[in-house]
Amino acid sequence: LSPGAKMGCFTFIKVMMILFNLAIFLSGGTLLGVGIWVRVDGQSFVNIFGALSSSILSVVNVGYLFIVIGAILLVIGFLGCYGAQKESKCLLMMFFSVVLIIFIAEVAAAVVALVFTGLAETLLTGLVTPLLEEKYGVDTTFTEIWNVTMTELHCCGLNNYTDFNNSYFYETRHSYPRQCCDMQEPCNSTLAAETAVEGCFKQLLKEIRTNAGVAGGVAAGIAALEIAAMAVSMYLYCRLDEK
Repeated sequence: LSPGAKMGCFTFIKVMMILFNLAIFLSGGTLLGVGIWVRVDGQSFVNIFGALSSSILSVVNVGYLFIVIGAILLVIGFLGCYGAQKESKCLLMMFFSVVLIIFIAEVAAAVVALVFTGLAETLLTGLVTPLLEEKYGVDTTFTEIWNVTMTELHCCGLNNYTDFNNSYFYETRHSYPRQCCDMQEPCNSTLAAETAVEGCFKQLLKEIRTNAGVAGGVAAGIAALEIAAMAVSMYLYCRLDEK
């Protein structure tokens, strides 16, 4: 290619890099704002988007999740957009490094989820069970999210009804959530054992496997975007040496 064509190609890719990362930056800001809204007024969020809590997001604290993801997207968007605009090799390399770390983390998480399902269950149990014991029946938003999740997925706790054994809810009411007894009350240990309602982790796995094609397509699309972003940032980084 002629020098003019190379410069035109560089300028086009630079503009695309700026626009793409500007969209990421704005998306991050939106998610951050939603996360803060959930933390400040979580009940209204649950009332509006309650059905969404039957997804995988219901296993963790939605507010904190949105805040973390929003902050990460803000950082990535800023590094990519400002780095391309200012043609800063330092910012472009930082952008490349952050996206690469996220990509590796996603691959590792996928391997753990697909190959080491038992390990993933153990890790989630260690994180979620203490939250169920401490917050279920105490935190209104947390309780509402889990109630909708257990009702929608016809499940109980993360593993089964025993997740509530040492919970505030059980110690104060001497019963389990009615979802653990297939909506029958009072839900005691005998009835919960007889109904044998599965834990939400198993139900979520079934949902994921049922929609494996869609989930795989989304994951592949995200991975492709990350690889493309790294390739473009490295192209701009290398071309700056030739300018």
